[in-house]
Amino acid sequence: MEGKEEDVRVGANKFPERQPIGTSAQSDKDYKEPPPAPLIEPGELASWSFWRAGIAEFIATFLFLYITVLTVMGVKRSPSMCASVGIQGIAWAFGGMIFALVYCTAGISGGHINPAVTFGLFLARKLSLTRAVYYIVMQCLGAICGAGVVKGFQPKQYQALGGGANTVAPGYTKGSGLGAEIIGTFVLVYTVFSATDAKRNARDSHVPILAPLPIGFAVFLVHLATIPITGTGINPARSLGAAIIFNKDNAWDDHVMGVLGWTIHRCCTCCSLPRDSHQSHPIQVQKLIELLLKQHVLF
Repeated sequence: MEGKEEDVRVGANKFPERQPIGTSAQSDKDYKEPPPAPLIEPGELASWSFWRAGIAEFIATFLFLYITVLTVMGVKRSPSMCASVGIQGIAWAFGGMIFALVYCTAGISGGHINPAVTFGLFLARKLSLTRAVYYIVMQCLGAICGAGVVKGFQPKQYQALGGGANTVAPGYTKGSGLGAEIIGTFVLVYTVFSATDAKRNARDSHVPILAPLPIGFAVFLVHLATIPITGTGINPARSLGAAIIFNKDNAWDDHVMGVLGWTIHRCCTCCSLPRDSHQSHPIQVQKLIELLLKQHVLF
């Protein structure tokens, strides 16, 4: 079988091709794979394209949270699912926004819009640690600002309708929610890697493929499956931004990030001191008052 060739007819168009089989197929690549990215690349910091990419990730995540949180709140405000877009509408909002935003930002930053995608690409050595950390920070900041703008527009409705925060639904255990999020995130990252694979782009070059389309459709399908369980996170920035702005115990208790989520929640509560903080965190308020008295800030 060494070095022999066979006729291959691809797809419904029956395009004739010559493709080597056996070990020669492994040695003769019909695509060019990019070299692995260095772990740390300080030279990126002096490039405007590096900073522009982070700004694109910030804007994309900001718009993503703004549209999707408003959609979730609109469904919860309705007296019944039939009177609103329902779960299908929420899934379309998330999937459609990912499709549009990845299409808009793919040429600037790669269109990650998700720390899980960024981290996966970093592990695959598709981008440096410097860029990965920068992307994740900008994605989280964009998510916080997007949810914050929604709360600024309608603060009472935001708190009353849950603020789009992810919680495990009644009747499901935290283990079930964790499993659903793990599988959903895997489906998304797997689709991203498949849609952007250099081999696929070379071998299926005669088939017009738009990478944002399968990615957005994967997000849509995962939301259909997991909205009834956790509200669907699969995006740490989306879950973190909504939880920080909503800032209630039930928004943090179900976080996969456990200790980190608990720490951020306590810090946010201590700094912002919401109206009901004396009920849920009396020790914090008492210590803060004692500290202010010692510093002669009060009275």
